[in-house]
Amino acid sequence: MSSDLAGVWEVALSDGVHRIEFEHGTTTGKRVIYVDGKEVLRRDWMFKLVGKETFSVGQSDTKATINIDAVSGFAYEYTLEINGKSLKQYMENRSKVTSTWLLNLDGSDCRIVLEKDTMDVWCNGEKMETAGEFVDDGTETHFTLGEHTCCVKAAEAESGPVPPLWTFLSAPPPPQRVNLELLQISVRF
Repeated sequence: MSSDLAGVWEVALSDGVHRIEFEHGTTTGKRVIYVDGKEVLRRDWMFKLVGKETFSVGQSDTKATINIDAVSGFAYEYTLEINGKSLKQYMENRSKVTSTWLLNLDGSDCRIVLEKDTMDVWCNGEKMETAGEFVDDGTETHFTLGEHTCCVKAAEAESGPVPPLWTFLSAPPPPQRVNLELLQISVRF
């Protein structure tokens, strides 16, 4: 990295939190973009110092754009868009269509993400193999993490037309004959 670092953003996607760094050489016109420390775009000797650069982030190749605008004189403003929305708008929308649980399972930190629109489940950047099932009080999405059988449950609240409650449940490995250990995290959407 050089001293031309102009912007740093962190973007939470289903496959993990990605760090985006942007270098802008205002005397040379150089533009360099790094995603998670890896250079993904480089342009040297750009004569137009304003504009935009588009690139992909994450396993699903999410479209990202850095906008470079002149504010006054030789001062510039840098904004990040994800899928055509400002980062703030994208994150607000994302919080409505995903649920995320952070937990420690068998001594390892796990970041589990449920995409509510597709019912896809991701764990630490890996899309999990799932099985969906309709049950009396909602739906269950089953998957396995190591030796643990896990379930994300969407159930209607008993008090009437309230949005479903999403709950993550994990059973201990099969050899243990203990009551079902529940890691229960509920999120309303």
